[in-house]
Amino acid sequence: MGPPVFEDTDPGSDCDCPGCVHGRGARPHLPARPAAPRAFVVAAVTAAALGAAGQAAAADAPSPPPRDPAGDDAATPQGQVGPLFGSDGTDGRTESGDALPTTNRAQIIERALRWVDAKVPYRTSAYWSDGYRQDCSGFVSMAWRLPGNEWTGSLGRYGVRITKAQLQPGDMLLFHNAANPQKGSHVVLFGGWTDRTRTAYVAYEQTPPHARRKVTPYAYWVNSSHYVPYRYKGLVARTAGAPVTEAAYPGARSFGPGADNASVTRLGRMLVGRGARTSYAEGPGPRWSDADRRATAAFQRAQGWTGVDADGLPGPATWRLLVTGTGRDVPAAPGGSGPPASHGVSGYPGGAPFRPGADSPYVTRLGRRLVEKGYGRFYTTGPGPHWSEADRRAVAAFQRAQGWRGGAADGHPGPETWRRLFA
Repeated sequence: MGPPVFEDTDPGSDCDCPGCVHGRGARPHLPARPAAPRAFVVAAVTAAALGAAGQAAAADAPSPPPRDPAGDDAATPQGQVGPLFGSDGTDGRTESGDALPTTNRAQIIERALRWVDAKVPYRTSAYWSDGYRQDCSGFVSMAWRLPGNEWTGSLGRYGVRITKAQLQPGDMLLFHNAANPQKGSHVVLFGGWTDRTRTAYVAYEQTPPHARRKVTPYAYWVNSSHYVPYRYKGLVARTAGAPVTEAAYPGARSFGPGADNASVTRLGRMLVGRGARTSYAEGPGPRWSDADRRATAAFQRAQGWTGVDADGLPGPATWRLLVTGTGRDVPAAPGGSGPPASHGVSGYPGGAPFRPGADSPYVTRLGRRLVEKGYGRFYTTGPGPHWSEADRRAVAAFQRAQGWRGGAADGHPGPETWRRLFA
């Protein structure tokens, strides 16, 4: 019997690990390719060794170059301060002496995701059905539930300045160009760190063409040094006056393998708002996945629960803490949190970031590692976040150097390519 044939590709399966889920949702289907004959010994590597290698690679991960994937136009015109608009809005604004509306982190992220899910178009003079203006400052006004539509020149009054180390989901990063407000002024919501070095985070923002959730280099793609972090002054652990019906537990049947409903989406969004964002490679969504189980278990462990009380399935007690904004948030890992493992390979993000048209910090990280390994001759510029033919050729050269041929050396990095590059 000959040596085993190893195929460096994402297997088609129903696996719910973050890499699989993300890859199935974003990468186009490719026909199966036969493995080219080749012989090599598959080394037995312990999970601990893989984890250590992945952590070391993540710690060395460089930040992406500053280029805004939404376009090269850095000008972001802002509407002025105004009342809410439309039948769902209210007239007027809270005076400086009045108390601000209160909200919690989970509710901020949940409101932001509603616009992201609806793909609310970017308009500086239009208003969505909830009464908020469809530009970046209207987006933050909506997420913070401010009494009126603010702009980048006034949003700072509703927050307190914090440091980068203090950032948590629901805080904002604000750049107001006082000298020329129409050029460059912008604001985004912070959704949580995505890497151990805290060089990238999930940003929720209203930008052309529509509201989006995107991994973004800290502090932003352009004018990075001008962004200032703020925390909403009305932030509370529990929103005063929250309706009692809001805490109604939907029942155990709403969660677990096979569940597909709005309660799963809401659970995930609340968990993201409580610090469990890194459990999700994408989403949250209505279909129950292992990401939901991991995020729920992390929140339960944060309460000091163990055993069956921290099994990753939300019961009434877990749901009540999430809905009311009480209990302890999921603590950040030392130095931040890295991406979840895919196919057992720590740090591998799945195949989606490495397809034609992809634009991701993982492309930058891959390219820089290839340059370090001696495969930089294919690049005339970069490496950068946009997947290019130069990236594919460099990956293919690395794969051929492993003795792989045919479809196994097609230039698209699979789990084994990633492991060998970053081990």
